[in-house]
Amino acid sequence: MAQVEALWAPLTDLAVDVGTRIVGAILLWIVGKVLIGLVKRAAGAALSRRAVDPTLARYVDSSLGVLLTVVLVIGVLGVFGVETTTFAGLLAAAGVAIGMAWSGMLSNFAAGVFMIVLRPFKVGDMIEAAGVLGTVHEIGLFVTTVDTPDNVRTYLGNNAVFSSTIRNYTTNPFRRVDLVAQLAHGTDHVEAAKLLRAALAKIPNVATTPAPDVEILEFNLAGPVLAVRPYCHNDHYWQVYFDTNRTIRESFGAKGYAVPSTHVDMTTHA
Repeated sequence: MAQVEALWAPLTDLAVDVGTRIVGAILLWIVGKVLIGLVKRAAGAALSRRAVDPTLARYVDSSLGVLLTVVLVIGVLGVFGVETTTFAGLLAAAGVAIGMAWSGMLSNFAAGVFMIVLRPFKVGDMIEAAGVLGTVHEIGLFVTTVDTPDNVRTYLGNNAVFSSTIRNYTTNPFRRVDLVAQLAHGTDHVEAAKLLRAALAKIPNVATTPAPDVEILEFNLAGPVLAVRPYCHNDHYWQVYFDTNRTIRESFGAKGYAVPSTHVDMTTHA
């Protein structure tokens, strides 16, 4: 019996010690996550009061969350008796190994930093990059989140975005809507152009400066082709696009213009 008690006492002490450490680690994790949330909210409120751009604010929020979580993990490991200096060395060695294996992740991180500094676009801008068109929802540590026009959330690697050609449709105050209007051979193109200019001025959200362009673009077998190019803010692009198409059809129809048809003359030599 004495031998059993001699063996049982150390096991009991070990179980109590391990249990205490586990409970302490759980409590530390819960409290730490709550404190991280409070710190992130406080930082967000401070950035909001200073009217910091939402793009930078979200990037700071992501970076702060990752950094504080790493510190919390080190603290939890410290509860279990893991030396933080040893852990730091292991973390550095692991960082080198992971960096070599996941160089793409590091390039995404670096590209994200450059995008925050150089600011080719910001949250809310409509861009086309890496073959994807959409509105920027968030610029994260490694990926840029974009909502496409058909409302599909798409995640793009920052390096793919930054290394591609970036087209920002929101930066400039207006953009051009490119459409064409086919005329029949016998239609007076001067009258048709004048008619369209007057009609385009009545379409909502069409810019007055610069004024819409209506000129002969080319000729084909059906007759002259008019370039119809109103200008508008990017937010109204598709509304102006569809309204302009409708206006071309209704204006020409009301005027009684002939339907364009292809004419081909063939000469036969005996």
